[in-house]
Amino acid sequence: MSPNPRYLSKPGTKTARDLMTPGAECIGEHEPVLRAARKMAELDVGALPIRGADDRLTGMLTDRDIVTKVIAAGKDPAGTLAGDLAQGEAVTISADDPADQVLETMAAHKVRRLPVIEGHRLIGMIAQADVARALPAPQVGHLLHALSSH
Repeated sequence: MSPNPRYLSKPGTKTARDLMTPGAECIGEHEPVLRAARKMAELDVGALPIRGADDRLTGMLTDRDIVTKVIAAGKDPAGTLAGDLAQGEAVTISADDPADQVLETMAAHKVRRLPVIEGHRLIGMIAQADVARALPAPQVGHLLHALSSH
């Protein structure tokens, strides 16, 4: 995603890098969902970005996806690949994009977790809770409203 000129940061403006939790991990598209579930438990997270063979993100795998699309559907988590659950393009944000663009991206795509990339490499993750801790209440309220509306 290339920078949009209307979002160029002013000095002192928070960026995605300021909001993110660094050191996010991925699951490979050819790795089994069972491995993803174990990794989520080990890291105490509810989602992992899915990394393609070219090292670019291809989607997001959530604990809810594992429950509803694998376990409840009677599929074998050891035989189902993470990439089988990737849908469409991964929604990401560039590390130097301003906080306003983070909010707009999360609201527009109705995502509660947003991978932060530098080039095409994952460097962190922004969760709804990160936004709530770092930004003023009106901005957080707008995001919560957008995420909860149908």
